[in-house]
Amino acid sequence: MPKRPLPSPAEAAFILSRKRTRPQRRPPPAAGRGLSKLLKDLDARYGQGPGALQARWKEIVGEQIAKRTEPVKLSKVKAGEPAALEIRVAGAAAALIQHQAPEIVARVNLFLGAGAVNKLRIVQGPLRNVNPERLKPVRRPLPPLDAGEEAKLAASLADAPDGPLKAALLSLGRGVMRDRRGR
Repeated sequence: MPKRPLPSPAEAAFILSRKRTRPQRRPPPAAGRGLSKLLKDLDARYGQGPGALQARWKEIVGEQIAKRTEPVKLSKVKAGEPAALEIRVAGAAAALIQHQAPEIVARVNLFLGAGAVNKLRIVQGPLRNVNPERLKPVRRPLPPLDAGEEAKLAASLADAPDGPLKAALLSLGRGVMRDRRGR
């Protein structure tokens, strides 16, 4: 088969002017538009979860409770039934939080919707999302003892043998005498 010669520029322009081109491709739809229906279905089925609670925990339960607690997870036994909210509590505050459990459940249900949570599981442990400086009590420095009080304290411990016990007793005595004076 003989080779065809290439068209001249005028012939190429004529061929291209008669040839139809493909339509321009449309950009894909935004991801949010496609996912919004799926997310609404998942939210209705499984609830908002602990992420929404963690973000607004201080507003939901109040500042005093939020200092000592943090939400960990929502556990659903069966679909359609209320969930159990697991919260982590710092140290000995668990007993106080246990007494406030019905109030906490009511506040969480106001946020998540009626009947979303029916019970509270309390787990003691260190809080992860807490600023450690926030938990430290603010102590005001007390002025040192005057010479007469210091001499009285030293005289009362004169019979004690020198060592770490005597140093600890002196420190304790200074603290007690300063506290009495501060009142």
